[in-house]
Amino acid sequence: MVCNCSPKQIKIPTFISIKREEFISICVRNPSIHKDDLWHTHVNYEICLETNSMCFRKKSSCVRRRYSEFVWLRHCLEQNALIIELPKLPPWNPFFSPRHTAEVARRMKGLQRFLESVLHTPLLLSDSRLHLFLQSDLSTTKIEKCARGKTRYTVAEAIQRSSSVHIGSLEDKGSYDSDCESSLTLFESSDREPELFSCLSESPIEP
Repeated sequence: MVCNCSPKQIKIPTFISIKREEFISICVRNPSIHKDDLWHTHVNYEICLETNSMCFRKKSSCVRRRYSEFVWLRHCLEQNALIIELPKLPPWNPFFSPRHTAEVARRMKGLQRFLESVLHTPLLLSDSRLHLFLQSDLSTTKIEKCARGKTRYTVAEAIQRSSSVHIGSLEDKGSYDSDCESSLTLFESSDREPELFSCLSESPIEP
C-alpha cells in the first residue's frame, strides 16, 4: 500500500546574524501492513523529515512508526509541557482494519497533522524523545532510556547511528552498539501492501 502525500513546510523565523528562513518539512506516508502473529497485524507509517533548522542534528531522515508509538509520544510530550494543550491524535478505533484503505489513509493524515502541530510548538522541540522518535529507529522503551542517559550511547549517537544503518551495508550491522536497534527489522514484512542543539535559547522562535 503506497500513499504519496504533499509534505507541509513549517516555516520558522530566526534571529541570527545571517538572515535565513528556517523550515521543517514533515510527511507521513507509505503505510505498511506487518504481521504480529497468526491473528494480529498492525500498520506502520514512514515519517520523512527535511529541515534546515538548528533544532535538528540530522537534516534529512526517514523512520517508521506505528499508531501506538504516536500515543506514547503524545503522552511523553504531555508530561513535559503541562501548560500547553497538545494537538489530538486520530481517535483509537477498536474496529480499525489495516486492510481498509480509506481508514488507513484517514489515520495517516491525522498523524501528519499531529506532527505538524507538534513541530510548530517551540517548547516541544527541546524534548529529546521527540527527536529520537522522529530520527532514530529505537523502540519507545529504548528512547526513554536513552533520553534519561541510561544507555551506552547518547541521543546524538543514536540519531547518527540510525542514519548509518539506513545507508550502510548488511555487513556493517555487527559494528553497532547492541542497545541500538537496526532499522532493517522495522522494514521486514511478510505482506508489503542534546546533544541536540539548544534551539530555544540560541534562536528564539515564535509560533
